[in-house]
Amino acid sequence: MAETLRWGLLAAAGIARNFAKGVAHSRTGTVVAVGSRSLRKAEAFADAFDIPRRHGSYEALLADPEVDAVYIATPHPMHAEWAIKAAEAGKHILCEKPIAINHAEAMAMIEAAVRHDVFLMEAFMYRCHPQTHRLIGLVRDGAVGQVRVIRAAFAFHSWFDAERRLFANHLGGGGILDVGCYTVSASRLIAGAALGTDFADPVEVKAVGHLGETGVDEWTVGCLKFEGDILAEVATGVSLRMTNTLEVYGSEGRLVVPCPWTPGREGGASTILLHRKGEDEPEAIRIETDDWLYGLEADTVAANLERRQAEPPAMTWDDTLGNMRTLDAWREAIGLVYEMEKPGNVPTVHRRPLARRAEARMPYGRIEGLDTDISRLVMGVDNQHRMSHTAVMFDDWFERGGNAFDSAFIYGGGQCETALGQWIAARGVRDQVVILDKGAHTPDCLPDRLTEQLLVSLDRLGTDYLDIYMMHRDNPEVPVGEFIDVLNEHVRAGRIRIFGASNWTIERIDEAGAYAAEHGRQGFSAVSNNFSLARMVKPVWKGCLQASDPESRAWFQKTQMPLMPWSSQARGFFVRGDPGYTADRSLVECWYAEDNFKRLERVKELARRRGRLPIQIALAYVLCQPFPTYPLIGPRLLSETRTSLPALDIHLTPDDLAWLNLERD
Repeated sequence: MAETLRWGLLAAAGIARNFAKGVAHSRTGTVVAVGSRSLRKAEAFADAFDIPRRHGSYEALLADPEVDAVYIATPHPMHAEWAIKAAEAGKHILCEKPIAINHAEAMAMIEAAVRHDVFLMEAFMYRCHPQTHRLIGLVRDGAVGQVRVIRAAFAFHSWFDAERRLFANHLGGGGILDVGCYTVSASRLIAGAALGTDFADPVEVKAVGHLGETGVDEWTVGCLKFEGDILAEVATGVSLRMTNTLEVYGSEGRLVVPCPWTPGREGGASTILLHRKGEDEPEAIRIETDDWLYGLEADTVAANLERRQAEPPAMTWDDTLGNMRTLDAWREAIGLVYEMEKPGNVPTVHRRPLARRAEARMPYGRIEGLDTDISRLVMGVDNQHRMSHTAVMFDDWFERGGNAFDSAFIYGGGQCETALGQWIAARGVRDQVVILDKGAHTPDCLPDRLTEQLLVSLDRLGTDYLDIYMMHRDNPEVPVGEFIDVLNEHVRAGRIRIFGASNWTIERIDEAGAYAAEHGRQGFSAVSNNFSLARMVKPVWKGCLQASDPESRAWFQKTQMPLMPWSSQARGFFVRGDPGYTADRSLVECWYAEDNFKRLERVKELARRRGRLPIQIALAYVLCQPFPTYPLIGPRLLSETRTSLPALDIHLTPDDLAWLNLERD
């Protein structure tokens, strides 16, 4: 790259004018191009700032080889689309705040930056100013003692127009996303400094607010609670004026920042007031700089290109994700959901039709009785409740080549099946996916209850049939023939293609197979018991069974029955497992044992030798068994999906499997 970072402005908006002025006074950058949806508007903007290259579309700007980095200045509902397309074009990205509409979109943007190896930063310019550095230093040095309360406000009174960006629902209007994001980012930054970290995420978010006629927040106040009982009061609005200050109250005094959000637009001095306990007059701490505010932001990007993200207190990726998660919680507390986030309305983040990526390397297998090949990994659908998050997770899974989804009648009280069905309908992919669904969980493990629940599940999922239906539990008091008979009825009716059992003993599975063969019925086509490298010490839930023992493994190898194991990654044991970590009681009770920690050490050793992550080695152990396996995985974040999939490329020999499982030295 040239010594001077060549910027392209994506959108000729008002905020782009501020950035263009700042770059002109930066140490590292120059604006060489501007792109707008109107060539006339791009030319007018370029003439005003003496910008040589003008483009009548955003696509043309991204195709410009003279542009190294783009500043995205569109309204925030368009940020995700154009940040992803900029990453695909190999451009570094500074994206105006808020980085996205919600946390899910922000994840997708960061994943695009990772996939295409480009820089990405959310444009909170105040985070790059020396005033913010000084404020954090004062907090860390204990200038006000122990921090107890933070107060942050950013609001203004704007004239109402239902179609204006500030009030329009379809443009993500309201105060929380427009300027409330500043108050949250500052509170999290200060709480982190007080706790000795770069930032902190709240453990509790409560709020009240007023939603106007367009359904967006016109004024609202939130309360954030952090570890150590640090509290933050955050206030914002687009229909009232407030004293837009930042205050930090501690055991020994308070800090007041009169101009926290836009200090020194054109350089100059700013002030932090330090009120010490017992002193009548505050100490005025002056911060002086010749650098322009937006120029500092541009220089921060240039200084961190090789790292691909900025250093604190500028916005790191984790900081951005935490901020968006908190903004989501604030909106949820006051009942604000945008129309574009509701079921049936959530677009793909890149605004293109959903399709498998050309570079996707997902392998597939064939289970007899299914018309569709099934991906070797299966996405667990047991934690999806918010459609905006669900759509981003499932879209990414599909684009990576994943076509199999596992859910159940009891998950989320039916919300998970409903969410999966809504996504499938919205994307129009029913004939391209494999649905594994489960029912007849204890105490409803009875033939008639199986039928009742199956019909409800089909309705929730919005489909006429299930590819694979599993009994979620067994009831030994019911003869296996009664279950086989009712399952065959549903096969004949076209409601299910194949069926199997989850958490059944090998003996009962054999008994069911014998009954089916004797009576000319279809039998089990797959089993879904727990199977992982870590031994399940205690059942995760009552009635759970594992198949990791030598006898079960021998049975699966002999019969070649497909195994679709749940908790194939031992519910995070190979990521978080540590004798010193006991915060997760389920992890401790179900997986902590001396032999499992020995397996963990061997996983880490092999991971070091192979240049892999331990979780990938542990998942590869399940994939490389001498019988067909289709592990169920349950990523909550896109990063968890990304870091799991490389397991598909790892080959483990029989000797590797035995060594990992402590069966040989």
